Amino acid sequence: MLKNLREYLASVFQRDPAARSVFELLTVYPGVHALAFHRLSHRLWCWRLRWLARWLALAARWLTGIEIHPGAKIGRRFFIDHGMGVVIGETAEIGDDCTLYHGVTLGGTTWRQGKRHPTLGNNVVVGAGAKILGPIMVGDNARVGSNSVVVKDVPAGATIVGIPGRVIGPRKQDTKSQLREAMAKKLGFEAYGQSPEMPDPVAQAIDLMLDHMHVVDNKMKILSSALEKAGIKVNLEMPQLDVSNLEEPPPDSYPQRDTPKENS
Repeated sequence: MLKNLREYLASVFQRDPAARSVFELLTVYPGVHALAFHRLSHRLWCWRLRWLARWLALAARWLTGIEIHPGAKIGRRFFIDHGMGVVIGETAEIGDDCTLYHGVTLGGTTWRQGKRHPTLGNNVVVGAGAKILGPIMVGDNARVGSNSVVVKDVPAGATIVGIPGRVIGPRKQDTKSQLREAMAKKLGFEAYGQSPEMPDPVAQAIDLMLDHMHVVDNKMKILSSALEKAGIKVNLEMPQLDVSNLEEPPPDSYPQRDTPKENS
């Protein structure tokens, strides 16, 4: 038991840089307290002392702000950071080395008996405010973004964001993406303003606009070449975008409105 406690505290130090000492972990960390209460209440639940187990879980909720049903199965080195508002249902199953942040719900979507709460694999991280609902499986090493709502199975190693949760991944570095980057540089602005590993609907819309602009640019070059062959000189090159015009002007440049005079 002492060996398991040392192993658990060492895992908390690895995941929380704010932790300074073992005494601090044992005295002021509600996630640590909630897990300790759950280990005891779960044992009572398995011994069929159901009312006593539920009462102990309720006392833990009063003290920590974390509600874990005694029937939930939790693996080793499970850590709840901050913890306020975490709810874990009766048939939830959590693997080893999982991390939950405040406001996370592992909830059900039906009133029927049986398995109705999610199962988390090993080394899963669930961000603050995320909701994982139903008897779904979250694979090993998966990441669930803050405030996401997950209602479908999550493959191992995937990252989930949004409502409803969707899998995101790195952008494809194909020929079309290289043409988009070249078009963005030609216009003189950064097309995405975000990490290339985190695509979103706005970035996808920009991709479509860049594809369209690339086609228009090629057609203009063909038209310019045809006009030059006909003896007509015309410059159809696309001008560079002046990014400075997109900046917000200083407050002094706004026109001043005349204030109405008070009636004497």
